[in-house]
Amino acid sequence: MLDAVIVDDEIKALQSLSWELTNFSDEITVSASFTNPFEALDYLSDHTPDCLFLDIEMPTMDGFQFIQKLTNKNFPVVITTAYNQYAIKALKNEAIDYLLKPIDTDDLQATISKIKKYNAKNFTAEKLEQILINFNARSLNKKITLNTDGKLLFLESDEILYAESDGNYSTIYLTDGQKIVLTKKLKEVNSLLPSDAFFRIHNSYIINLNKIKEFLKTDGYVVLKSNHKIPVSRQKKSDFLDML
Repeated sequence: MLDAVIVDDEIKALQSLSWELTNFSDEITVSASFTNPFEALDYLSDHTPDCLFLDIEMPTMDGFQFIQKLTNKNFPVVITTAYNQYAIKALKNEAIDYLLKPIDTDDLQATISKIKKYNAKNFTAEKLEQILINFNARSLNKKITLNTDGKLLFLESDEILYAESDGNYSTIYLTDGQKIVLTKKLKEVNSLLPSDAFFRIHNSYIINLNKIKEFLKTDGYVVLKSNHKIPVSRQKKSDFLDML
């Protein structure tokens, strides 16, 4: 059974789609519906449905802006609209399908089939990902696991120089010159790194202690073997010296 959420500022359109979905009550159910997109965003930040039916033409926030504001995107999105000029843009915004109002029953059936295939494929990928993570956790030579760009990276501690914060994102700098951008705050990245080898030396930086070449006490910087200069915050200085 698929769990669906509907977002449409027109109450009649919302009720119409809900009624259409009752024709497939053995396959899909509507767990929540919203005419206010901001309330929907709050709900979806804590809930992960099997699919989202989203209107485009909404006065306070259009559907594409809504997609960009989603913090949780672990479900397929189906665009619903009375205007066919949005089809290409919908696909570019990674919508799984596009339905024109009034919604045709056959089109809706085809969309439900797409949602099922999408979720089945993602379930298999997530299951495999968890197997790999669990295997790494049990390994004697445990590596650091990073999830980025639709793939899992398994790194040795020695491959990482430092990590830098960029708001809700973080960048990890590797010894071979590569940069890895993660959709995680630095606090979350810090929890992934072994505490015996890495230290959060500043609100914006985590360094690999094994890569330190110099500590410039007067300037308040460490110099890594790669010659990167990383600032040491006053609050962290005492703890940093204890680590050394």
